[in-house]
Amino acid sequence: MSEFPKFKQDDYPKLYTEQTDKDLAKQINPNFRYSHFKTIAKGGKSLIQSCRDQHLGRVICYKSLLPEFADDPIEQKRLLREARVSAMLQHPNTMPTYELGRDRKGHYYFTMKLVQGYTFREIINFRERYDLSQLLDIVIQVAHALEYAHTHGVVHRDIKPENILVGPFGEVLLLDWGLAKVRSETGEIAVFDELTASRSAQDKSMTGFQKLQGTVCYMSPEQINKDDDIDGRTDIYSLGAILYEALTGELTTKGDTASQVIESTLNTNPVSPSKISKIKIPSVVEKTVMQCLEKEPDSRLQSAAEMIRLLKQ
Repeated sequence: MSEFPKFKQDDYPKLYTEQTDKDLAKQINPNFRYSHFKTIAKGGKSLIQSCRDQHLGRVICYKSLLPEFADDPIEQKRLLREARVSAMLQHPNTMPTYELGRDRKGHYYFTMKLVQGYTFREIINFRERYDLSQLLDIVIQVAHALEYAHTHGVVHRDIKPENILVGPFGEVLLLDWGLAKVRSETGEIAVFDELTASRSAQDKSMTGFQKLQGTVCYMSPEQINKDDDIDGRTDIYSLGAILYEALTGELTTKGDTASQVIESTLNTNPVSPSKISKIKIPSVVEKTVMQCLEKEPDSRLQSAAEMIRLLKQ
């Protein structure tokens, strides 16, 4: 059995009183709070950097829009929603958010916890190093985050291995709530929820293909069909697709283009995991996975809590 990601002791600097007891400047200029920026990743429309918080003496994560999208009102709204949803969903399996603000140019940013670790994508790629219980534990922790979010009326809509981070101290964090669906008090959805740029039909992993919200390999049929009444069961489908891939090393869908993958999602049932997996899969796990992947939401597992209960068996 392999251990989850570990880092050298040198990767974790010790704390000293010279850092913890240092006085704040008498004149605090918020424009100089963050320094020592380093790029971690660039998304389709956002930039993620690490930086040092001079007030609290810690290295954190700083997310902003790429320059070409920084003044786009729709992308600004999405960034605001992501920051606030992340901040309001205070759960052990969601990323803590620290601050939302504007930089010196007036552009939005928000800061959050910086966690070293591996994505579930990296773990799935080397899944033979882990036993079944470790893989199931990751999925169960993500399901706990979804149970909490769904209770608060939030649907993630972009569950994929790249959005699950596994840290060296047992952390499992569900990331990137930029496509989260939240309704108004009257039950309406925001207009910009249905707006996004088109993507190449050759890229089946891109969020935004044919104005679809999510990553097409893990999207539920109702998400592909852009149903108005989409709810948390779409996230259960996506998490089931991830678990299927962790068990078998294969996607639930077939096809080399987004069009073919969509066709497969809508019309083809995946092969039972036990028929293609190299590991022995308990019947309750296989049954749970296949229930998550039902085409009709009413035939699917109805809650993340139900998924957790079955997988813990």
